[in-house]
Amino acid sequence: MLNGSRVLIADDEPNARRVLEILLRKLGCEVHSAADGHEALALMQDTGMDLLITDLNMPGMGGLELLATLRKLGHTFPVIVVTAYGTVENAVSAMKQGAFDFIIRPLDVGQVEMVIRRALGVRKINQENDYLRQEMNKNWGGFVGQCPAMQAIYELIRQAGPSKASIFIIGETGTGKELVARAIHSHSGRRGLFVAINCAAIPADILESELFGYVRGAFTGAHKDRIGKFELAHEGTLFLDEITEMNPAIQAKLLRVLQESRIDRLGSNHSIEVDIRIIAATNRDPLAAVQAGRLREDLYYRINVLGIQLPPLRERQQDIPLLAEHFLEKYRKSLGGGSYTLTDEVARTLMAYPWPGNVRELENMMERAVVLSPGVDIGIRHLPQEITAAHSPALTAAPETNEEDMDLEASVAKLEQSFLAKALALASGNKAKAARLLKISERTLWYKLKKYGLNAGNSE
Repeated sequence: MLNGSRVLIADDEPNARRVLEILLRKLGCEVHSAADGHEALALMQDTGMDLLITDLNMPGMGGLELLATLRKLGHTFPVIVVTAYGTVENAVSAMKQGAFDFIIRPLDVGQVEMVIRRALGVRKINQENDYLRQEMNKNWGGFVGQCPAMQAIYELIRQAGPSKASIFIIGETGTGKELVARAIHSHSGRRGLFVAINCAAIPADILESELFGYVRGAFTGAHKDRIGKFELAHEGTLFLDEITEMNPAIQAKLLRVLQESRIDRLGSNHSIEVDIRIIAATNRDPLAAVQAGRLREDLYYRINVLGIQLPPLRERQQDIPLLAEHFLEKYRKSLGGGSYTLTDEVARTLMAYPWPGNVRELENMMERAVVLSPGVDIGIRHLPQEITAAHSPALTAAPETNEEDMDLEASVAKLEQSFLAKALALASGNKAKAARLLKISERTLWYKLKKYGLNAGNSE
């Protein structure tokens, strides 16, 4: 954690500087020294610092003045002040002005090391948080896309973020529901954590204790108190993924939490007030889940204050090359490879594939391509067979054509109609079987049949 950390010591006593220099170099830090505040400021202009250790009493510019100047200049790295035993009140004054901590002469090496490690640990966490915020602002928390549907999603995130409204995100597996939830939380200004839980991955009896927590003795194995996800997300956001898989009894308890903003740990008679924002998600049709009894109707209307429908990747064709390039760059960095680009043939092949696994499947394909490629252009040979087999030769051929025939949207529509008609014929008109053949949901199939005016045939 400390290797390479840049630490500046400001002290007018050479022996005091020497003791700290020896300690810091043993810890693996890069050490710089200054005899007063003015010299320290000059060094900071040339070298970025992770930590400042400064004596309070120095000629020229003392520690308090140096600290105040640093804050005016916008420096946010931690500052540790050094003071004599009889002037602790000065150190307290420094901490009120923004110092991280203080150490007292004569120095206790063990205590000094502990304070330095803690300060540099905080520095690292703050830097990582700044980086994550920058990345979030750069591409909406991992979202890449320019199609109109995604632009509408971005606008919804902007508008929904600052509100306290509950949100219901609907989309197929792999479309990025949790990314949307995290982006909303990032734009909410809420001080608490973003806490996610997958309701489909945890058995009902365990899910209840995970959400509400429990007190010691609440059940066999409850050897100590434990807070649940509701308490953990206090003043933050709780993301309930696959909420339609939640047990109806727990849904009833969730509804009560939403109405009263209070929870009871299992085995406790005392209610705890919580301030949380709920974002729920499902890969099912929520109204069908309500009709089937999988989702309480009152809970659905309580959490569906604002609904967000995420489009599947096959409906974002213009974004597919952008996403592919994004994932290539991501895995190029993580695997230490060279420069990767998509050939035109690969781009056309990716756009022709229906992507039943959506963006997650595309990311996996690009990671595979980087692993198999020696750092050159990504070609057809780097794609799995299921991708290349679905590629229509009609898209790669380059027959002579007129300018008026160069209509990509119309050409894609014709190709979709052809695939839909073939699938219905192979399925003898059974839409459920046709949807499975096309690797799309029945809801998407119905939409496309209606869009192109095709006969749905047998509805069973």
